[in-house]
Amino acid sequence: MAEVLADERRSKGRPAPDADAVLHGAAAERVAALDQRYTASRRALVHALLEAERPLTITEILAGAKGMPQSSAYRNLTVLCEAGVARRLPGVDDLGRFELAEDLAGHHHHLQCTSCGTLLDFDASAQLEQALMAAARRIAAETGYEITGHRLDFDGRCPRCH
Repeated sequence: MAEVLADERRSKGRPAPDADAVLHGAAAERVAALDQRYTASRRALVHALLEAERPLTITEILAGAKGMPQSSAYRNLTVLCEAGVARRLPGVDDLGRFELAEDLAGHHHHLQCTSCGTLLDFDASAQLEQALMAAARRIAAETGYEITGHRLDFDGRCPRCH
């Protein structure tokens, strides 16, 4: 599923209806594993994250989920994060941003503006991913850690801020 959603994100297109249904099915299963229901509000939040081309602040999410109180959005996003459907990314501006979990949306990295806090997704080249994996293997051998993944964030200033 991650490949389907990642391919759609790379092409900046809307996910195919079957990918949308698969995502919501997976989200419902993960939420149910916590003895919670996959409510219309939670579905709306997942839909907002699916439609986004980048991680969103709560304010940006609420702009797309008309009529949802902010307290409900936070409460439901907490459940979605606990269920492994979404994840919260810290921002340089003290505002958390939310996106779909990587195993649902596909592996990617972030560019973060240190001035305005904008956070953008980007896909690394195969060469960079291979170099990161080689470094991870070396670090694992040296430290005894079992490396299960990686994140790469670049900080800088976006075109609007420089």
